[in-house]
Amino acid sequence: MPGTSLRPLEGATARRAQRADGERGLSTIEVVILAPVMILFILVLVAFGQLVDGRGALDGAARDAARAGSLQRSQAGAMNEAENAARNDLADTCVGGTLRLRQVGDGGFAPGSLFQVRVSCTIRGLGSLGLAIDKTLTSTAASPLDPYRRAVAG
Repeated sequence: MPGTSLRPLEGATARRAQRADGERGLSTIEVVILAPVMILFILVLVAFGQLVDGRGALDGAARDAARAGSLQRSQAGAMNEAENAARNDLADTCVGGTLRLRQVGDGGFAPGSLFQVRVSCTIRGLGSLGLAIDKTLTSTAASPLDPYRRAVAG
């Protein structure tokens, strides 16, 4: 088109170019600052997930230990089987062999009573973050003694 000038377009392009030069590298700075924060947030979520997983494993081990013990004929055999069941369940969960198991309650092994155990274990709390913060968790479970078992004196 004759008589039209391209000057206004050139001015707008120059202003955009000046703005772009002033903001050059800003997205790089945003990534450098925000990326570590996001990665740390994800690692904290994973660490708390490990704590929840450890709690579930410990509750399951206590339940299995109580049930395994309640099926035995003697108190000594019950504690032995309960410890074996808990160790098998928590083989990859406990840190450094910190599994502890003890019988709770009156300690009786009479028909119609409950066999109760308390299992405690130290698990990796924030180990995925490189922090040596371990957490000791405890869980208690009970199971009625099997009424059809024969008790052994002694």
